[in-house]
Amino acid sequence: MSDQNPLSQNFTIKSLLKFAFPTILMMIFMGLYTVVDTIFVARFVDTNALSALNIVCPVINLIVGLGTMLATGGSAIVARKMGAGEQSRAAQDFTLIISAGILLGVLIAVLGTVFIDRIVWGLGASSILFPYCKEYLFILLLFTPASILQVLFQNLIVTAGRPGMGMVLGVSAGIANILLDYIFMVPLHMGIKGAAFGTGIGYMIPAVIGLWFFSTKRGSLHFRKPVIDFSVLAESCSNGFSEMVSQAATAVTTFLFNCIMMKLLGENGVAAITIIIYTQFLLTALYIGFSMGVAPVISYNYGKQEVKQLKNVFSICMRFIVFVSVTVFAVAFIFGSPLVGIFAEKGTPVYEIARNGFLIFPFSFLFCGLNIFTSATFTALSNGKLSAILSFLRTFGLITVLLLTLPNILGVTGVWLAVLIAELITMVVALVFLHQNREKYHYA
Repeated sequence: MSDQNPLSQNFTIKSLLKFAFPTILMMIFMGLYTVVDTIFVARFVDTNALSALNIVCPVINLIVGLGTMLATGGSAIVARKMGAGEQSRAAQDFTLIISAGILLGVLIAVLGTVFIDRIVWGLGASSILFPYCKEYLFILLLFTPASILQVLFQNLIVTAGRPGMGMVLGVSAGIANILLDYIFMVPLHMGIKGAAFGTGIGYMIPAVIGLWFFSTKRGSLHFRKPVIDFSVLAESCSNGFSEMVSQAATAVTTFLFNCIMMKLLGENGVAAITIIIYTQFLLTALYIGFSMGVAPVISYNYGKQEVKQLKNVFSICMRFIVFVSVTVFAVAFIFGSPLVGIFAEKGTPVYEIARNGFLIFPFSFLFCGLNIFTSATFTALSNGKLSAILSFLRTFGLITVLLLTLPNILGVTGVWLAVLIAELITMVVALVFLHQNREKYHYA
């Protein structure tokens, strides 16, 4: 059965990109969940609502982080066991991971709604922003189980050798989000509530379809009565911890960005950094999608000890990352003004602040692609430690230190440079890790 698995094929540049493309497209549409909300809120509500999105963003980051931790760590386990020929055990572990994700989502939804006032105040919302934040966050919390399921299925459908199915889920959810945002916020005038419902219902589509797909036993991976093995969950969390670190760090740094920009430029500054952050999220979706798409291939060949194929896949990936890094940088730098113009009217303070940021910020795209891929590679190789170190450096350790120092010296320019310098230093560390471990894992 393993020989028939799409993960076992001898990949060329064309076939690997074809295999990863659905996941890339899926992640881009995932990015649209957040970006479309931002665009519609900016255009059809007001600046306060736009700022509110970024205020509550840390909570959303933590939820996605928990789901991604289970998804990436669990995917590596399942793919490794499939590669080793343990198909039955892989299906049992898969079902256990999905069940744990559902229970986690319900727990977060209950606790989040009960303590929502404390959470919103704790995030630093002002009395003006509080009602916007509470409305948006309360609705999204209700959809937490679906949100976590979406993340799980997006990873595990690829592991099941059905990246095309994952693309269908991501695209359909993205289109639904766009249409519902428009309906709720323009004709129905639901304001920030409409944005929340559009996103939440968008989560439901891949969650429901994923449950149906894995219940029908149509692919190489499907639901099977699980063995309650906490060591599997512990390994999933440990192996995927770097992804959790990344999201938790994003939550903290978003909080810092908000505080610093509020201090330097007020609410216009917060709105501008919101535009920058969400644009970055959309553009880096290309790196994340590719890394997610090839991770099961790396795990599978590592588990099956196909050294030649593992080296081949790794070589293709490195060339692709270099090419895409230059391309994304060029697009962001050249088309910075039109990108900002999607969110804010030209000539407004918010537009000018964000546009100035795009003169510096895009340079970070030259380095972050390699960092994201290297972290995902070590996760796929079940080395959560090195993956976590890289994620910690680029998303928390370095950027936190730089955000707390550079703006005091350089003002707003220091904010833009903090991200660039953090990515550059992390890339150096990533290259060192890749060099040191090439003989251990035989990827080069």
